Amino acid sequence: QVQLVESGGGLVQAGGSLRLSCAASGRTFRGYAVAWFRQSPGKDRDFVAAIISSGLIKYYGDSVKGRFTISRDNAVNTVYLQMNNLQPEDTAVYYCAADEVSAAGLGSRREYDYWGQGTQVTVSS
Repeated sequence: QVQLVESGGGLVQAGGSLRLSCAASGRTFRGYAVAWFRQSPGKDRDFVAAIISSGLIKYYGDSVKGRFTISRDNAVNTVYLQMNNLQPEDTAVYYCAADEVSAAGLGSRREYDYWGQGTQVTVSS
């Protein structure tokens, strides 16, 4: 079992930055891929970024490429999402998810069984 807790959300002006953290419990976390998804009211939960267990492969959604960076520190069971040049369309609840996922499935929310409770990110124009 893995439990995930997100933090770092908040209110920021357009062009600003935030860093989200996903802290995990459970020794198996180090063997799991971790992804960030986001969901706005009335919309689907969309893929943002993912990282495999070793950290050597990272995958990003098209809308965040070049602005967001995912990383992980397995020593402290935490995955980070550095978000730069935030825009109002980035406003959403951000969720982290973890599981044993192949590289081909990193962007699919159906591949992940473990989810955090989410953290709100609001970007004002």
